[in-house]
Amino acid sequence: MFFKTLAKAKMVSAADALIGRSETLAISGQHTVLGSSMQPPYPAGSEQLIIGMGCFWGAERKFWSLPGVITTAVGYSAGFTQNPNYKEVCSGQTGHNEAVLIVFDPSILGLKELLKTFWESHNPTQGMQQGHDSGTQYRSGLYYFNEQQKQVCEETKAIFDTALKNKLGDSATAITTEIKPATEFYFAEDYHQQYLDKNPNGYCGLGGLGISCSI
Repeated sequence: MFFKTLAKAKMVSAADALIGRSETLAISGQHTVLGSSMQPPYPAGSEQLIIGMGCFWGAERKFWSLPGVITTAVGYSAGFTQNPNYKEVCSGQTGHNEAVLIVFDPSILGLKELLKTFWESHNPTQGMQQGHDSGTQYRSGLYYFNEQQKQVCEETKAIFDTALKNKLGDSATAITTEIKPATEFYFAEDYHQQYLDKNPNGYCGLGGLGISCSI
């Protein structure tokens, strides 16, 4: 992705982070694949989860095809800067992760099933990195909206940790995925939204470990 040379591997502090701006980034608001609105209000009874698993282009594509997903959007979250832009996030000076907002119908898609896709679709043991993409914005993260979601995130992490150890034995690396309460989700620039639908041959550095999360 662009600005890779600016990537940082150490989290910036809140005091040293860029301030940002009060103006939000303008986006079209319509999902190019699902036809739904990427912005609230969302349907009654729906749930939200924010995830980070490396470059958000490929991460978003993993979820928009799941039955029960109402909409997805890429953006910036879990950092400090107000309304950051892509270049600022890639500088490592915002603390934000490249994140995907997933809005789903829990009567069709359970959170455990959604998280199965999360764990199996990337390498959650790489710290501030995903594949060849290095920097704090590429860290693995789960950002929950309530205590029940937190419990399921922790439970599935433990399940996948066991699967890692069963498969890799003593060579298994500890999971570095951060599990935190969701904070403000800042929608990314319009050209990033559903990028791999608009650019089918575009870059995707996402790759799992080939290990099943037995849910």
